[in-house]
Parts: sequence; C-alpha cells; structure tokens
Amino acid sequence: MPLRARQRCHTVLTGLAVLALSLALAGPATADAPAAASWTEVGSDRADPLTESQGLASVEVPAGSPNRYTGIGTVPLALSVRGWNHVGDPDASYDGHYVEPYQRDDGNTKMFRVQAPDGGWSEYVHTLSPGEALNNSWSAISPDGQWMLAGEWGTMSRLLVFPTPGVNPATSPSADLPQAATVHLDHAVRDVQGCDFTDATTLLCSSDDPEGTLFGLTKPLLRIDLSAAPGGTADVTGHVTALRQLPLRSACSGSFEAEGVDYDRRTGTLRVIVVSPGFCVLTDSKTYRFTRGWPGPFAPGGGWCFSGGTGP
Repeated sequence: MPLRARQRCHTVLTGLAVLALSLALAGPATADAPAAASWTEVGSDRADPLTESQGLASVEVPAGSPNRYTGIGTVPLALSVRGWNHVGDPDASYDGHYVEPYQRDDGNTKMFRVQAPDGGWSEYVHTLSPGEALNNSWSAISPDGQWMLAGEWGTMSRLLVFPTPGVNPATSPSADLPQAATVHLDHAVRDVQGCDFTDATTLLCSSDDPEGTLFGLTKPLLRIDLSAAPGGTADVTGHVTALRQLPLRSACSGSFEAEGVDYDRRTGTLRVIVVSPGFCVLTDSKTYRFTRGWPGPFAPGGGWCFSGGTGP
C-alpha cells in the first residue's frame, strides 16, 4: 500500500499537557484566581431605548416563548398612574413564571409583577425592611424556582432573598411579600443592574459602576459564588469576582449605562444590555451576547495542526 501523508492535530492532549505543566510551575491557585473559562463576546443586537433599555429575560415555558424585555415604554399606564413608574431587570422561573421588579419615587414599598404561564398577571408588594433602599433594580429566580434574589442601588455588601412570588406556596398577592434571608457579600458591589443564576450557587451580574475603584475597572461583569443555594431559613455568603469590563462602544462619547442581564441555560448564552451615551442612546445601544470560552491557543477544538510523517 502506498504511503500517504497524514494530518496530525496536537490539540487537546498538547493543551492539557502544557496546562498541567503551567499549573505545576505556578503552584497552588489563590481564591481570587480567574476561572479557566471566560465570557467571550460573540455578537450584539440593537437595544430599543424605550422597550429594551432596562432588562431582559429568556422564558422557557410555554415552549417557543420569545425573549422578554423591559424599558420605560413597557410600564403599563395603569401601574404608572399608581406611582409604579420604573421597571428593572426581570427574570423567569424554569416553569414559566415571569417576574418584573417595580419601584416608585416615594413610600416604603416595592412591587414584583408576576405573569403565570397561563398569561394571568398578579402583583406582590413588599414593605421595606429597616435600612432597605427604596429602589428595586432586578430579580433573579433560583433554579429550583422557590427563591428570588433582588438588589438595591448604590454601594452594597448584600443581596436580598425573597420567596418567589407566584411560585413559592408561602406567597400571596393579598399578603406582604417578606424578606426571607440575606446574601452577605465578601466584597462590596456598586450599582448592580441585573443578576441571573447559571446554576444553584452561581450568579452573573452586570454592574453600572462608573468609578472603577472597587475592582479596578468600570462597568464590570461580576460573578458571585454562593456558599449554599439560597433558602428562607438561613443567610448565605457570596464571593464576588470581577470577570471583565462590559463592551463600551458607541459613535458618541460620554457615560454608558450597563443594564440588565440574562443567562439562557438552553444555549449557554449570556446577554447584557449596554445603553449608549447622549444621542446615541437612540442609535447604537446594544444587547451584547457572550458564550463561555477558553482563552489561549490550547482551547478545546482549537490549537495547531501540521502535516508530516508517513503512515499506511
């Protein structure tokens, strides 16, 4: 049989060998070392400034449901005239309950508006706990559906835990929605605009931090690793890591605003809204898409190939 050249692709094995050698030379990893996987930008879509400028959520039930967005133009008139004039970043449970967080300019309450899978809407009002900020920036529902995290504006070292309205049997539209527990963060965060669970103990969050003094960069994408899945019986702690700066690109110069975040477990896609400065809020505000990637030349499925040698 004539000899022929064969393709040799030293991809995964070579990458693993180099990685193992690098880890051995580097010594033990520290608690703050970044994860091997990173979130890589893979595309973007224009974000409408009226209806897609606050938050977004992927909805799994009913099947084929479109992605949901919030903005000043999505606030129903009936809510606005009652004082609920701002909607934040929503989320949806895996069984199809869609939750929008609302706030008003005064008073001592915040509200979560829930749409059930059958399309019906209900409202759950929460009376502020002592020291709780009035704003209601976002909601994030745990994978088991029973618990919901929410956050406050400003520099904070905690997240709030509630029973998920409309899902947790302890909730009712006719009763106050109580705070059930707290997530105590090991590092302060600033102006968090949205969070979403990627698994039972991991959150990805968008921060609109304009100063950059907390993590050394402005507008960071944050990961929060919880000490345990949130519940209503005990507080948990959260370890905060800044993963990267969110994209800040526009034809206009000025202050960008990082908004809501969504993680779609069906596709592994992370989406984050970034609103452009000045007039460009109308033209090039974006919803950026990210997927989890592996940096460097030894990425699984990548690497170098060369032709050489002979074989039967």
